[in-house]
Amino acid sequence: MGSALVAGGAAIAFTAVSAVPAGAAEGGVSFSNVKVNGGKPIVIGVKEEVVVHATFRMTTKLKHDPGVVVFPYRGSLESGDQLWNTIENSDCKVVNRAKGICDYEERLYIDPRHYDFGNEDAGAWKTAGRVWLAGDKHDIDDVKVPLQIKRATRVTVNASPEPVRKGRTLTVTGKVTRANWDTHKYQAYAGRTVSLQFKAAGAKAYTTVRKVKSDRTGALRTTVKATRSGAWRWVYYGNSTSGAKASSGDYVVVR
Repeated sequence: MGSALVAGGAAIAFTAVSAVPAGAAEGGVSFSNVKVNGGKPIVIGVKEEVVVHATFRMTTKLKHDPGVVVFPYRGSLESGDQLWNTIENSDCKVVNRAKGICDYEERLYIDPRHYDFGNEDAGAWKTAGRVWLAGDKHDIDDVKVPLQIKRATRVTVNASPEPVRKGRTLTVTGKVTRANWDTHKYQAYAGRTVSLQFKAAGAKAYTTVRKVKSDRTGALRTTVKATRSGAWRWVYYGNSTSGAKASSGDYVVVR
């Protein structure tokens, strides 16, 4: 494992295939108030590095090194895998010096282009906290915070003809694609149930008109009767490995 000092804390690189180190010195350390990404799924595209914010509290009177971290893992605590990422954490913000209570802020940088990151990393993860102690020992704990790592989706829309006469047929098409972390491209996402929604001119919110399943190319298509002007969009609500996404709205004038 490599590490590098940075301003205000330490950056530590983990690989997706590395096991959680054995020989944890349990006891004398506790993690609490752990929040990762505001409790929301971590949705990752094909090229852009994602920065995930985390905060936590650690309590210990034991002598320890800087670089206290929380990180995603799955499998067993001692022999499971870690999600590949780089971590940058803050120094201790003292809450109670006598009791050894510190608050920390942390940023996890996840780059989908890294060779140790792939489609198999999508799904459910857990969160562990770790601190290195004197004598090259460490304490590692499951902090009971579940995480969802998801592949980003994209959804497009087109409603035609524009404009359209009242009572005539309006055709709404689109496509749903999903990030492939192995090829670093968006690929067709077939067999997805996607909601067609409409927001009438002057309305504040969209309402669902019907649901359509994407074909083998990820394409969406349906027809509706044009009754009033407004915006049409497709919404995919995601699943355990794929993020939710709404297309932009395509405004159609009905004459």
